[in-house]
Amino acid sequence: MYLINKLNNNISKLKQKTFSELKLKEREHLQEWIAKNPNSLGEELLIIQKEFSGFNNTNERLDLLALDKYGNLVIIENKLDDSGKDVTWQAIKYASYCASLTKQDIIKIYQDYLKSSAVAQDKISEFFDNKDISEIVLNQGLNSQRLILVAANFRKEVTSSVLWLMNFKIRIQCFKVTPFEFKDNLFLNVEQILPTKDTEDFAISIASKAQQEIETLETLKNSHRKRLNFWEQFLEASNKKNNLFTNHSPSKDNWIGKGIGMSGVSLNLVASSTYCRAEIFINKGDQELNKEMFDFLFRLKDEIEHAFGNKLIWERMDENVTSRIKAQMNGVSYFNQSDWNKMNDFLIDVSVKMKKAFDKPVKRLSDFMKK
Repeated sequence: MYLINKLNNNISKLKQKTFSELKLKEREHLQEWIAKNPNSLGEELLIIQKEFSGFNNTNERLDLLALDKYGNLVIIENKLDDSGKDVTWQAIKYASYCASLTKQDIIKIYQDYLKSSAVAQDKISEFFDNKDISEIVLNQGLNSQRLILVAANFRKEVTSSVLWLMNFKIRIQCFKVTPFEFKDNLFLNVEQILPTKDTEDFAISIASKAQQEIETLETLKNSHRKRLNFWEQFLEASNKKNNLFTNHSPSKDNWIGKGIGMSGVSLNLVASSTYCRAEIFINKGDQELNKEMFDFLFRLKDEIEHAFGNKLIWERMDENVTSRIKAQMNGVSYFNQSDWNKMNDFLIDVSVKMKKAFDKPVKRLSDFMKK
């Protein structure tokens, strides 16, 4: 690996190191890096627990437990310079233990991990693109658990057993992590070595197709019909007062949105079984860019809230790709028709105020990002 020096138009070789040489530790360093940035493993994952030991009749504990975008549990086992010869068996045991976890078990595990006022159900809903928690399927089926092994070097016993397991449709991946040093700077390269990328892309496409089929069936659910009804009456009420959502159609999803003058920034309205909200949603597809955009707007916080006429909730969401700024009403549900008028009034009022308050700041943000 080389470091590019644009000023001198040359490259400098980075020195490959071992974790032991750098005095880096598995739990204190590697595990924390992945927990804080699970996207380093090539996909969006939600870490729901570290050092999980909630198994019956055993004191064993897995390194990291996560959810993927399809509701599968992901068991992540970390080693440093050597995978050891038993890591595959170790991960399989943990997967077997996790196979019996129910949706409520998973929510409780995540709530214990948060150790804050944040509500696990809300955070899970956010991770699944604001789906209502009642419709999110978690850990379905005895073979839906996934395994991710992370190490600087993998023994032949491990790679051989991984390849054998893949023949039986076990979702298992090996990531090689290599530290590099250049002067006072340290770098980490994360590379998936098994399965090969082509094989993984095929597996993901199959999973995506299955997910689409599930979603097609879900449109028949009562919750989808209820949301369609809610958005139909909301749009009718909204269009009588302003033209903000004139060209929108009702949706089976729990949100509708519109652009407000800049790609990657939208004004979304969300209705759930426990709240409704209006939000400025930031998603350019790049985590660092999204946080930079959020920080720019946050510097204008006083100006924006003055124009809005009230305080807003600013959520940088460092662990997520996206960020948002929201106004929220709790204690209402699109399931309860008696709440609809109250939700209509709130969403119509705050969406108009939010659009007005963010028009100029978003224009300034757009100009800033072009520089």
